[in-house]
Amino acid sequence: MKLNARIQQVGIDRLIRLQWLEKTAQLVLAGAGPDAIKSTLEEMLTASFPLSLKERRSSVGKTITVLLRTWVRVPQELRALRDSGINLLREMSEPQHLVLHWGMIMACYPFWGAVASQTGRLLQLQGDITAAQVQRRLSERYGERTTVSRRVRYVLRAFIDWHVLKEVGKKGLYSHGTVVNLNDIDLVAWLVEASLWARSSSSGSPGDIFSSTSIFPFNITPMSAETLVAASPRLRLLRHGLDDELIMLYKDKQSSR
Repeated sequence: MKLNARIQQVGIDRLIRLQWLEKTAQLVLAGAGPDAIKSTLEEMLTASFPLSLKERRSSVGKTITVLLRTWVRVPQELRALRDSGINLLREMSEPQHLVLHWGMIMACYPFWGAVASQTGRLLQLQGDITAAQVQRRLSERYGERTTVSRRVRYVLRAFIDWHVLKEVGKKGLYSHGTVVNLNDIDLVAWLVEASLWARSSSSGSPGDIFSSTSIFPFNITPMSAETLVAASPRLRLLRHGLDDELIMLYKDKQSSR
């Protein structure tokens, strides 16, 4: 799928729990094949949907599609990012796994990043949010569609499940949840790469990237552009003058075929 098509796709149409993505990634890490992973996920998820048989099959199937696309059957251009993410998953502590799942699902489903961006921006402005406020802002980009509003709610419910949002006061009002501190160079460079895949421009200034509200659950230790680019073979640095820097994705032509 071409980048612009992926950027415009809404995609996520079910609640994606963090524990399900963690299970999927761990199966990849253990060397399981796609069919075995799918079978394990089907068995695990069936009990999570107390619906009629027909509805349960639909919900399980759609959920597994997202899980597999995020860590298993990823788009061709994102396979190097996925492989690096799996290696980091092996090295990082469990709290840092949230970073890897966030970056990977945002790269595969930029709609996740779009919802996060509006959520983080509203949290900065007013300290709390409602689903309606986020839906209103996303409708300006994706259109006034019932499906968009519904899928915004799925992503916001995932944010709550991942504990990066929490309900406060009256029902339907949310504020900041868990914030993960990031100072590992390799992990930060990987998250920068993932966030660039979620942008239509595939590039950004260091300040713009680090202050992006699409990564609002993370407090990143400031790092130079040179440090980030040195940590990833898939990032490039473009300079204009002494102070104008741009971090860009390096896209291998072979990987984009």
